[in-house]
Amino acid sequence: EGAKGLARRVGIAEVIIGLTIVSLGTSLPEILISAQSSWEAMKNPCAVGATDCAADFALGNIYGSVLVQITLILGIVVLISPLEVRPAWIKRDGAMMFLAVIMLSMLVLVDGDLNRFEGGLLVLMYLLYMVYLIQNREKIRADEFEVIEEIRVETSGVLNWTTASYFSMLVIGLGLAMFASSKVVEAASSIAIELGVPSAAVGTTMSAIGTSVPELAVAILAAKRSTGVAVGTLIGSNITDPMFSVGIAALVNPITVSNSGLFYELIMPATVVCTAIALIFMWTDFKFNRPEGGILILCYLAFVALLYGAI
Repeated sequence: EGAKGLARRVGIAEVIIGLTIVSLGTSLPEILISAQSSWEAMKNPCAVGATDCAADFALGNIYGSVLVQITLILGIVVLISPLEVRPAWIKRDGAMMFLAVIMLSMLVLVDGDLNRFEGGLLVLMYLLYMVYLIQNREKIRADEFEVIEEIRVETSGVLNWTTASYFSMLVIGLGLAMFASSKVVEAASSIAIELGVPSAAVGTTMSAIGTSVPELAVAILAAKRSTGVAVGTLIGSNITDPMFSVGIAALVNPITVSNSGLFYELIMPATVVCTAIALIFMWTDFKFNRPEGGILILCYLAFVALLYGAI
């Protein structure tokens, strides 16, 4: 609310607010948790093959968030309300989402880590994408503007506060989110140590589901209005996470995969394959129906079964 209020005060178009600030807002947990994990890894470097590595947790959280959102959450939304998908969504945002996942995976595969230069490259690409959206704001479809305007009225129409109030909301909200992210990292790391479960597995499941709750809430709200913005919300977040979130984490501290077997053999390929499946479902008839939503949910359940079977 604070970010959107400040944006309106300086005259930024509502559609751009939705595609940038709302996207960043729903991805804030992933951004903060990944950065916090990298900070913890810098203070306590990971040993190869260790199960309690914070860097593995950071990467696991990012890949897990993409996987959760594109399978479990999208599946739930589609079961609630089948969605129409416009070709332009796939050509622009869907392609960018798949490119983000592939590029992150290739950078990690090259040498088993993500250094500061590579992290900066991912952040730069994300910022260029934001610039592209702003420069082409007149070409953004009218229905996107209408839906985002409806959500704005639904969630914040009663607020008309001063600039100082909006700024205070933003600062307090970010402060609470940073505090919460540090507690999530501590709790998840403790669980991994106590149960002997790899940090990557915890980040891919429990933490990823927890940090994806904002996307679920926004997507369900949009689905109830029978619009395709639910798909756009999840796609937008899945562009932010593999580029901006993990890029910031790598800038804080280079990320090295310590539990490489689990990550390379299951987590990374499952995320790439499930992202491709979701895009194929979108492309076939430009609709998301309930059977396809059920298939996506089954894909995530199968992944969890394989993951914990491999531990």
